[in-house]
This record gives sequence, structure tokens and C-alpha cells, in this order.
Amino acid sequence: MPRHPRSWFRDVPLLILQRGSNRAASFYAEEDYRFYLHWLQLNAEHYGCAIHAYVLMTDHVYLMLTPKERDSASKLMQSLGRRYVQYVNRVHRRSGALWEGRFRASLLEAESHLLTCSRYIELDPVREAVVKHAADYIWSSYRHHALGTPDRIVTEHARFNALGATPAERAVAYRALFRTQLDERELNAIRSALNHGGILGSDRFIERLKKMPEQPQHKTSETNGRCSIRDSIA
Repeated sequence: MPRHPRSWFRDVPLLILQRGSNRAASFYAEEDYRFYLHWLQLNAEHYGCAIHAYVLMTDHVYLMLTPKERDSASKLMQSLGRRYVQYVNRVHRRSGALWEGRFRASLLEAESHLLTCSRYIELDPVREAVVKHAADYIWSSYRHHALGTPDRIVTEHARFNALGATPAERAVAYRALFRTQLDERELNAIRSALNHGGILGSDRFIERLKKMPEQPQHKTSETNGRCSIRDSIA
């Protein structure tokens, strides 16, 4: 039975999680990561998605993006998913499902949650004990934000650009955010929102979504995983 297409709001950021089937590996070699990132960039440009942060882990992917149209994120993920699965099955001589069903997504309020979610994404290799510092992991957007390493995939959000007047100032301010780990409240809020299709934002943000035209199909109520963590510089 065909799945109903999902849609969100234009110009409202999304936090996205896609896991490997049964949490099995989805990336097997360095070239796999490079292939995924190459087509992530091309599909993001084609379907109108600004990628603000990302991390590719062995068995899952986190993305933070802003869609230009309601269905931009779905089209991006569907196209990228098909192409990557075909590539992996061909190169690694495998068959069967690669991803764990549909990707998970949560709307987020940029003013209060974008930098927190960016930290959540880029600290994932540290939480998973893959590396000791986010800068040591090459398959993420951290080096672009914190070290100024050019990354053609990343489109800097206005919230990030507000950290400083120059790239150097922004990098210093961004690195300061990583002096401390996210606390359990922040981690649980983000995980809950992703697991339940919730909203990372304030009551005011939720009310603003309700008043926007062409509302998407998912709920925007206060009980739908809403949380109120705040960005801050340590």
C-alpha cells in the first residue's frame, strides 16, 4: 500500500533522523560516505533544501535543514535514499532493506533551538564514543562551523551568522558552545520530539505554526512532543 506523502512548512527548519534497518550498518567504507554526501548536496540544491548541519554515523544519519517548499524535505530524502540504496546494493553485493522505514523529523524553532540541535548533531560521534572531540570526526558539519573548513553542503543559517561579525568570530563563538555537553533534559527533549514527530519550540512558535496557511498533516499541539530548551553560549 503506497505511503501518504509527508509535508511540513516552507522555511521552517527540520531536524531529521534516518536509521539503518534494525540499526544495522548503512555505511561500510569511506567511499560510501563520500557518495552519500555528494548526492545529498546535489539533491538539496535540486529540491530546495538548505542543509545547516549533518552527521553520518555507521548506522544512522542526522540532518538539519530548511525546506523551501512543503514537500522539499520528503523529495530530498526519497530521491537520496533510492540512489544510495541502489549504490550500496550494487557495490557491496547486498539486497533487502537498508533504512528503517521512513525517516523521522521534528519541526524546530530556529531562534531557540537551532544551535542546540546543531550541537546535538555534531556531538553524536562523541556521545557514541567514536571520537573524543567533534573535530576528530570528518563526516559531519562541525569543522565547517567551528574551524572554518569550507563545506559546500552547508548553508549557514542566520542564527549561526548572528554569532559574530566575521567567520573567525563566529567560529570562536561556536566552539564555545561545545565546552559542555548537552544535559539530559536537552537530550531527552530532542529524542522525544524525533520519536513522536513533535515540535522543538515555544508555545508562541506553536501558535504561529497554527496560523500559517497550508498547514501540514501532522499535529502542532502543545502535547505533540513540544519542548523549550534554549540555545546558550557556555
